[in-house]
Amino acid sequence: MTTEHADDARDDQEPQASRIALTWTGEPGRMEELTHGMLLDQADRAAAALKRLGVRAGDRVAVHLPLVPESVIATLACGRLDAIRTTLPVSLTVPELVARTRESDARVLITADAAFWDGAIRPVKAVLDHALARGGAADRGEGRTVLVVNRCARPVSWTPGRDRWWHEALDDA
Repeated sequence: MTTEHADDARDDQEPQASRIALTWTGEPGRMEELTHGMLLDQADRAAAALKRLGVRAGDRVAVHLPLVPESVIATLACGRLDAIRTTLPVSLTVPELVARTRESDARVLITADAAFWDGAIRPVKAVLDHALARGGAADRGEGRTVLVVNRCARPVSWTPGRDRWWHEALDDA
C-alpha cells in the first residue's frame, strides 16, 4: 500500500471513529453513548487485561452481566483473543449458576456489582458468589479471577486475591 492509499484509508476510518456505535439507556435518567473509537479502545484495553490474567485463544471467559455496554466490550475483547465468551444470564438461580460455572471452566468471570431492573436494584455479584461457594472446591474461585463491573454504587462482598474491579483492570492496560 502506498503512503497515499494509507492516508486515504485513515481518512475513511477517522470519521467512523467519532460516530456513535452504541447507545445504552438503563436506570432512570442514565444513558451512555460510545463512539466506534471509544468502543474499540475499551475492547483493546479489556483484551489486554484478560491477556494479563492469563486468557489465551480457546480459553473460556464467563460473562454474568445484565445488558450493559461492558457486555459488548467483553464480547469484542474475547474476539480479539480468540477466547470463547460464555454467557451466564443474570436471571439464573444459584443452582443453575453452580452448574453453568462448573461447565464453563472459565479462568475469568465478569460480573456486575448489581443491576437495576423492574424498578429495583438487584444483586448480581452476590448471586455469583453464592454459586461459586456452593460449587465446591473447584468452583470457589481458586485460580480464577472475578472482574466486577461497578454499575450501581453500593457495597459489594469481596474475595481478596480473586475479585478485581473491571475499571481498574482496564486502567492497568
